[in-house]
Amino acid sequence: MRRKGADLNILVGAVGLSALGDWLALVPLTLHLQEATGSGMTIALLYIAFWAPSVVLAGPAGLLADRYDPRRVLLVVSLAQAVVALVLAFAAGTGVILGLAALLGIGFAVGQPAEFALVPRVAGEARLAVANGRVETARYAGFAVGPLLGGMLAAAGGLEVAMIVNAATFLVVGVAAMVVRCPHSEFCLAPDPPVGRAWTGAKYLVQDRVLAVVMTVAFVSLLFMTTNWAANVFFAKEDLGLGDVGYGLLLTSWTVGMVLGATLLPRRVGAGVLAVGALVAIAVQGAGLAGPAVWLVPALAFTFFFVGGVAHGTKNVLVRTLIHERVPSSLHGRAFAAYNGLRNAAELVALVAGGLLVSAIGARWTMLLAGAIPMVAGLVALVVSRRRLAEPMVGGAHA
Repeated sequence: MRRKGADLNILVGAVGLSALGDWLALVPLTLHLQEATGSGMTIALLYIAFWAPSVVLAGPAGLLADRYDPRRVLLVVSLAQAVVALVLAFAAGTGVILGLAALLGIGFAVGQPAEFALVPRVAGEARLAVANGRVETARYAGFAVGPLLGGMLAAAGGLEVAMIVNAATFLVVGVAAMVVRCPHSEFCLAPDPPVGRAWTGAKYLVQDRVLAVVMTVAFVSLLFMTTNWAANVFFAKEDLGLGDVGYGLLLTSWTVGMVLGATLLPRRVGAGVLAVGALVAIAVQGAGLAGPAVWLVPALAFTFFFVGGVAHGTKNVLVRTLIHERVPSSLHGRAFAAYNGLRNAAELVALVAGGLLVSAIGARWTMLLAGAIPMVAGLVALVVSRRRLAEPMVGGAHA
């Protein structure tokens, strides 16, 4: 008999390995295309090819997770990605590589809603915040280890070795999808048959008054916060006077904060104040970016980044749990796919805008805007929508 919590452990491990595999693919592909073409535009196209399917295919991808057993969806997607990774190991030509990267991106777009839909059926409704915290922590671990391992494999054996190892990670995720059970549901399918069409989940995020507020602020915050990706290295080295190691430590302080925030804080937030907690976390996350730009003191910068990271990790878990709680289970896949598409669309726009802002107004002012606008958006929403945020659930996980 499988011990209690084993299925959640399997799912958490699969999520972490999936995140690791994403960067295990992207880093070697980036290095390969940089050496082969020397074109910054080609690198940008690689990232667009990988992330854009999550935006374009959000509706259909979510519908798959709602209509079919998400374990089977995850299995099929993982096996397909393993095949694509093996082909990539021996692919030649920039166009072919970009096309295959887009196929990996399609798998990513379909796999994430399936993982999300599985969480409440594996963990149970009472442990949602804890389970989502563990899922996000595993994802952060994959994000941290994946680029390092990808770079090491690329240096040791080139694209071929890295992509073969990447294919192996997809196979392991597929095995996990085969063996995980749903102890909190007779079947892994949603209790109710899926209703509506592909974009019904997106409409629900807008129609639910509480979710509409949080989604709007989350979109605005990402649209500005993500511009810091282009500014961080210049801000750290030129404005704060940190070297290469200091820049790495600054980013690490944010990542460590994310892990602690995802693990420790969300479980202490009651179901009735999830939206308030998410908005507070967005405001604090913004302050974590804006603060160092106001006071150019390295020690304060590390502190601000750590606190901002804690808020970032907390926000991600609370938003996931809020969607689980307020959206009917038959729409979980589509609702999360819509949120994921919204998030990726904002980040793709912000990546371009960040580069333009750094060139136009400098890294320090870019960092200030990246943090201050989301901070103000979160605080304004808390004040203006305080009554709406207290509205009870109409649907939710019980529907």
